[in-house]
Amino acid sequence: MGVIDRVDGVAGIGGHEDEIEAVQRFRERTGLPGLVDVHTHFMPERVLRKVWAYFDSAGPLIGREWPISYRREEAERVALLRAFGVRAYTSMLYPHKPGMAEWLNGWAAGFAARTPDCLRTATLFPEDGVEAYVRKAVEGDTEAGGARIFKSHLQVGAYDPNDERLDRVWGLLAEAAVPVVMHCGSGPAPGKYTGPEPVGRLLARHPRLRLIVAHLGMPEYVDFLDLAARYAEVRLDTTMAFTDFSEDFAPFPGEARARLADLGDRILLGTDFPNIPYPYVHQLEALERLGLGDEWLRAVCYGNGARLFGIVDA
Repeated sequence: MGVIDRVDGVAGIGGHEDEIEAVQRFRERTGLPGLVDVHTHFMPERVLRKVWAYFDSAGPLIGREWPISYRREEAERVALLRAFGVRAYTSMLYPHKPGMAEWLNGWAAGFAARTPDCLRTATLFPEDGVEAYVRKAVEGDTEAGGARIFKSHLQVGAYDPNDERLDRVWGLLAEAAVPVVMHCGSGPAPGKYTGPEPVGRLLARHPRLRLIVAHLGMPEYVDFLDLAARYAEVRLDTTMAFTDFSEDFAPFPGEARARLADLGDRILLGTDFPNIPYPYVHQLEALERLGLGDEWLRAVCYGNGARLFGIVDA
């Protein structure tokens, strides 16, 4: 095979043939063997429907019209990612109240077991018993092993990452070297505990925590780049950054672009699929138009994630 792994039978995937071809052309011209997307959402169906309903209502954490581009059944969404050439992705899910996280982790374990290209994902919430269920998720209860990535959503969960109930959890995850994707920036709307200050205090206590700052820390891009420069295990995902949609309300500062090159080994592709208001390929093209070169794109879109999760080239 060449650089592109052609996918048979894609014509039936919800009529997205043109998008699939556009992603394949992007991979071909940049020399990518595939994509590793650390920020995609798969959830129990009734939970996902509620999330979509919230987006449809332009709720207070959204603050604007936000159409869902990939409102498809689960099997179609999985098939579409595969057709795009995504070798590994996540099932980002998160609780908004106590008593949800352990149940969500059980669902995510089952999803990863039946969907081997999905990195087994887990989540957490500051509540009694959190250390026990996080440890259970990390250690795993099947032959497939434990969780390979966690999701923490400070905006939706409305909790302080420095809550004392989470302190031993962060230590556990740092010791196990399991990455945590954290929505900690104040975009698209600020939360009580979003922003760089709470995260800075967390990292001062747990400097080896493999923290992946979602959305590149939007809109506090520079502050979170500063944290990445200070802590060697901090990474950032590109989710929605640089797209026309985000540049409209949270533009990335042009003077900070050189820092993206400096930290090119710690920036990871994220997209927010399926909950994005534009085609998947737009995120890739938005990264390409930064003008940082094919080597940078190959690292961000594939190499950095493949190295972090031990994905071997086909």
